[in-house]
Amino acid sequence: MSAISLRAGFRLAGAGARARHLVLAVRIAAGAALAIFALTTPGFTSPLSINALLNAISFIGCVAVGMTFITLTGNIMSLCLGATVSASALIFLASLSLGVAWACLLAMLFGIIITAAQGVLIGYLRANPILVSIAGLSLLIGAAALATGGQRIYPGGAGLQMFKGRIIGIPVETIYFFATAAIGQYIVSWTRLGRVMVMVGSNLRAATAAGIDTAIAVTVAYAIAGACSAVSGVLLAARYGSGDMEIGAGYDYAAIAAVLVGGTSIQGGSGSVLRTMIGVTVIAIIEVVLLLRGFSPQLQYLITGIIVLAVIMLHTVGERR
Repeated sequence: MSAISLRAGFRLAGAGARARHLVLAVRIAAGAALAIFALTTPGFTSPLSINALLNAISFIGCVAVGMTFITLTGNIMSLCLGATVSASALIFLASLSLGVAWACLLAMLFGIIITAAQGVLIGYLRANPILVSIAGLSLLIGAAALATGGQRIYPGGAGLQMFKGRIIGIPVETIYFFATAAIGQYIVSWTRLGRVMVMVGSNLRAATAAGIDTAIAVTVAYAIAGACSAVSGVLLAARYGSGDMEIGAGYDYAAIAAVLVGGTSIQGGSGSVLRTMIGVTVIAIIEVVLLLRGFSPQLQYLITGIIVLAVIMLHTVGERR
């Protein structure tokens, strides 16, 4: 009986290995196809396109870093981070008359509080994360409409220059993104908090049995996501010099795509910010290439959705044992 069980175990392990090899082969082939597609696109390697690519990576990337923490804890995703980007941009612009430092601080605090509140509902009350994020999205849009009257906000002070320009040829926005990603990766890989988040995402019951306060871990993950979204909001507000609730529209979907394309498990417990950076780069390249080839925004959303669906299917195949 034990010999039969052993052989069955070997067969299952072999099937799992074959599935992982298949996923790896598909990823390599898809990466090669994307590289060829991009390099054969007229104008892709021009300075203007490279600058657009770096900007896309920066703005979406900050949100994706935050989304990584939510996904790692096993809460799939948040549909509210794009609205958090927009609302944080409005807070930043409305507070600029107090000085750029205070405006940044208030925008960051807003992003942290608004998402941490969602984390409390999810972590302590076990509320459905998707429903909570939809409720948060509705509340932010409604509150912003009441506060602004649906009008675009323009800054009441100066100081936006520190978010613009280049340093050794790299856009300042990209440097802020790299700093955000570096801090995020440090938290995931080198802190107890990061290990706890991964454990919570891997097995919530086991983490609870081990004495871990899972609710705090989830709440902190959401707070970090809010802070990262606020960074993106500040960068966008500084870039355009104005803001409304449309400025971050679609960023949550792009961030979800980047996290999944980067290889973070949709079930949580496996992934990293470095993987997300790869995913962000892939999504940004796709967006720039589609734009250069004249695809409409609607088709860009459709193609991104198809890519996310394909990635989820690959994850499902790769995780089978």
